[in-house]
Amino acid sequence: MCKRLLLVCLALSFFCDPHTVRAQFTDPRNYTNAPVGVNQLELGYAYAHSNASIDTSITVAGAKFNLNEGIVDYTRYFSFFHRTAWLEPTIPIAGLSGSISGTNIAASVTGAGDSEYQFATLLKGGPALSPNQFANYKPTATIGASFTFTAPTGLYDSDKLLNLGSNRWSFKPEVAFSQPFGAGQKWEVDLYGNAYFFTDNTSYHGREILRQEPLPGIEGHLSYSFTGNLWASLDTRYSFRGDTLVNGVNQNDSQQNFILGSEVNLSINPKNALIFTFAKALVHQNGPNATGFSVRYDYLWGRGYR
Repeated sequence: MCKRLLLVCLALSFFCDPHTVRAQFTDPRNYTNAPVGVNQLELGYAYAHSNASIDTSITVAGAKFNLNEGIVDYTRYFSFFHRTAWLEPTIPIAGLSGSISGTNIAASVTGAGDSEYQFATLLKGGPALSPNQFANYKPTATIGASFTFTAPTGLYDSDKLLNLGSNRWSFKPEVAFSQPFGAGQKWEVDLYGNAYFFTDNTSYHGREILRQEPLPGIEGHLSYSFTGNLWASLDTRYSFRGDTLVNGVNQNDSQQNFILGSEVNLSINPKNALIFTFAKALVHQNGPNATGFSVRYDYLWGRGYR
């Protein structure tokens, strides 16, 4: 059974793909406990073919975009009222090319995307432990919460259709529940609830004002540890609403999105890991019709961590 499950995850990995590079997924096992005082540097590459650019909440009818993105991500784990917490800034550098069916529009652009910043903490089941204390920690159910915001630091030109930035702020609160189970607690289920909120883009297509309603979503992740250093997951996300208004005129584009994906996480040793994430938008009513993949490398260090 274990071999069959791993083959299913790998098949999804290489033959499905994820939604747009700035994934709307939260990682599986994101809210499991980790030792405090540890730093994590993540370098990633992702490719996506989509009708949305980096900002996955806005699609362009008839568009075909190819997005190559590099990501630099840093996470610091620390104690927050004796609970495990972390801060995580992310900076993307991307190249976007594309065209729009029925027009002569074809272009490409390279530069910085919008940066992202997250604060998260475990509210239950996540005592703040040093690396030495964490060696004796037994995984248990956790409840966590996070707040993520995206800043309009990316390349944006109001006169161009292809942009790497969105020229607006977005905010994503999230609550999470994670439960390990089964023999040896090799299985884990994660349930997340979140919503994206957006400020207005006041220079959309020149001088127009783009407003977007909140885009709520729910996620489910089921993962299995094949060995002490290899686990894989099946991931789902459903999101809805997110209607847009241009100069106060409703565009009647309420979204219905369902994404299926997979992640394979391989720890080379306690300090180095490779992560492969893949997914596909199976339902994309007024949402991003995207396929892609990403590969990430994680390096961890800190006092007492070895």
